[in-house]
Amino acid sequence: MRPVTVTTHISAPCEEIFDFVGDLSRRPAFVDHYLKEYRLARANPVGRGAAARFLLDAPIFSERADLAITEYDRPLRIVEEGRIGLRGRSRLVAVYDFTVESDGSTRVDLTTHSEPQTPVDRLRQSGAQRWLRRQSQTALDRLRRIFEEPAGRELERVSLAGYDAGSAPRFGAHVPGVGPGASRGSAPSKTAPSGG
Repeated sequence: MRPVTVTTHISAPCEEIFDFVGDLSRRPAFVDHYLKEYRLARANPVGRGAAARFLLDAPIFSERADLAITEYDRPLRIVEEGRIGLRGRSRLVAVYDFTVESDGSTRVDLTTHSEPQTPVDRLRQSGAQRWLRRQSQTALDRLRRIFEEPAGRELERVSLAGYDAGSAPRFGAHVPGVGPGASRGSAPSKTAPSGG
């Protein structure tokens, strides 16, 4: 599929917008209208290596996809690369470019494209370009409204599937002999009960 580029202007500091877009756990706040079942693929949702999986919910075809941030050049550019389609055959790329305008606003450009690997994939993605342009523009318009027209409510966030931060181990403290005060490689000491 040929590259699709959409643009919006947001009256907010470039760094704030970049940080919001670069946090994949916040992404459903502006893309959940066409990226369904969105979930994180890695524990850290921010920066290079952060990844997510989702269902691209198009009217004729719905395909599973995953994306990972491969370039994180704060506050100018975020590049996400991944796979889409049956067995992840097709390459998918999304590039966010952030530019500070002379009036203090931020211009956000989103360019997406895919590289279908088989004739069937090319056929399935042939009519998707106009649909993807509309959905991407809607996503950037929703992103603009998040910054310019705050709703006063908590925005949607996702977490790692099955991850509960409240019960997660903290730096090995749950393992006997590991953690603060334990020497490396030492086994937990067992003291005999004092008898009297």
